[in-house]
Amino acid sequence: MPIHPEIAKILATLPPQDHSAPPDPGALRAAEAARVPPLADRLPLHAVEDTVAATPAGDVPVRIYTPVEADAYGLLVYFHGGAFFSGSLDTHDTVARSLASETGHKVVSVGYRLAPEAAFPAGLQDCYGVVRWAAGPGTGLKWDGGNLAVAGDSSGGTFAAAVTALAHDDGFDRITHQVLYYPSVDLDLDTGRYPSMTENAEGYGLETAGLKPFNSFYLDGGADPADPLVSPVKRADLSGLPRALVVTAEYDPLRDEGELYGRRLADAGVPTTVSRYAGANHGFVVNFGWLPEFQRVFAQTARFLGRR
Repeated sequence: MPIHPEIAKILATLPPQDHSAPPDPGALRAAEAARVPPLADRLPLHAVEDTVAATPAGDVPVRIYTPVEADAYGLLVYFHGGAFFSGSLDTHDTVARSLASETGHKVVSVGYRLAPEAAFPAGLQDCYGVVRWAAGPGTGLKWDGGNLAVAGDSSGGTFAAAVTALAHDDGFDRITHQVLYYPSVDLDLDTGRYPSMTENAEGYGLETAGLKPFNSFYLDGGADPADPLVSPVKRADLSGLPRALVVTAEYDPLRDEGELYGRRLADAGVPTTVSRYAGANHGFVVNFGWLPEFQRVFAQTARFLGRR
């Protein structure tokens, strides 16, 4: 189907993109912050609290979303996207709120360190550290000992996939689910490897020519695309990883690598659902999750986790 008409309206207002150089991180982050909706316009929940998680990598800012008052909760640890150098607890607040409301899980959103100020593997260590913290004692999260899910969009999906691998290799078997929204799982950025890189190269927001400059902050900081913790699709053995929901967008250059990763998980015996959203582009969960056609991604996530 064609791109959703509401997305098309926004795309039509965007100026031509210049991919000749990496973006200015400070300017892009400021522009993102300016678009964050006021608190009064956000989905209300029982409680939203900013705190810090004490991890081996240091204290990591987190925002905890409690959907309703209860004695115990399943947990979902969420990693925001932003090409490893942008995004924040605020820019993705609406996603975390929707996840908490729809799934009934307590959501822990992670304010991990960003490139280029923090080189690889700082952000990944923060994400993994928060997952281990959430499962530990004395956090006040009231975890019921059941579901411990990780989720992320775009580069946050990369971190979610990498965290499950780290946990598996460490013998930490508490992660029960992974939810990957249009993940970036192959960072060597070979534009000839996946048809979606050509089919969706221009005109849909994220452009194929922009992948290298946007990811340059992460890659130039020591993230090796051959490392499976950087490019999860390159992990040789995916068996034993937690069950997966992989969501892709029809008009996304990253569509095919995400779907390949889902197939490889399934081939390795991991219960996996791969779901392509027709008419959607990269970033639709964050930018267009309010549209009924795309809002259902949160209900799908809730079904995948088992609604609490």
